[in-house]
Amino acid sequence: MATYGRNTLAHLLPAAILVVGAGSLTACGNGEAEGGDGGGPDGTRGAYAEARAREVADAWDGSEAAGAWRGGYHPVEDVVEPPEGGFHDEADERAFERGDFALRGDLPGLPREDGEVKWGRGGSLSLPLIGARRAYETLDRGDPDGPALTVTGARLGEMTHATSRGPATVPAWLFTVEGYDTALKHAAVLPSAPPDPPIDAARDPSGSGLAAVDALVDVARDGRSVTVLAHHGACDDGPRVRALETDGSVVLSASVAGAVDGPCPGRRDVDPVEVELDRPVGDRILLDAFTGRPVPYGRPHGIPAR
Repeated sequence: MATYGRNTLAHLLPAAILVVGAGSLTACGNGEAEGGDGGGPDGTRGAYAEARAREVADAWDGSEAAGAWRGGYHPVEDVVEPPEGGFHDEADERAFERGDFALRGDLPGLPREDGEVKWGRGGSLSLPLIGARRAYETLDRGDPDGPALTVTGARLGEMTHATSRGPATVPAWLFTVEGYDTALKHAAVLPSAPPDPPIDAARDPSGSGLAAVDALVDVARDGRSVTVLAHHGACDDGPRVRALETDGSVVLSASVAGAVDGPCPGRRDVDPVEVELDRPVGDRILLDAFTGRPVPYGRPHGIPAR
């Protein structure tokens, strides 16, 4: 996992998540945040979560799946980059976040079939290019009748962003936006498909309290913390996320603190949770204890993995 992620959380989270997530919660390393996971690290729930995290780490560390993951292209920050210096005003910022775009020009076809991803630490990977039209359609997902950012053209260029293997320079569509001197960039290659996991999802026996981590949204510059999304209900103290660290992976175990019995609104909230680590993530794989899979990057823009 890269240690180069920029702090783009405010731009990455959909508006609904920002509303229900009033603030970032914090869980630390291999310990536990205040409120715990309902059973404490020495209780039944804590023991199950710890055992499950260890099973996931043991299955992945040194596996073929881990090798395949490390050989792929997996962004850990948004594959869409606003014009240099950001947007002129809040109206344009809101249009970008909502996906309110208008096309007033022609988009070019593919100049070639493949593009090369090049890592700053060395190594490269050839991947199929996506067309400018397809990239634009992932941006334009809002209200076509409201205020919008107007795209007048595009050309193929490059952008650099953080990936699970460190910073990478990738082919990108550079969209010309009316009123801006620099381009809005969108990666022109798809993320690699995740490998089949070497372990099945947890069966979640009654009372375990283990839940899935929804998505990764940020990696600190120094790599010593990650921010993920985790869900909870309306009658609890919010989500908690604990980390089990090995040389090859960081396994995250999500749970809900302070859940109460009895009637409760059936609302499902999602909060950002910052998880502090004992050492930088580096190239270790960030895994979800519940699913047994790599934690997906939670980008509202861009195209899902192949």
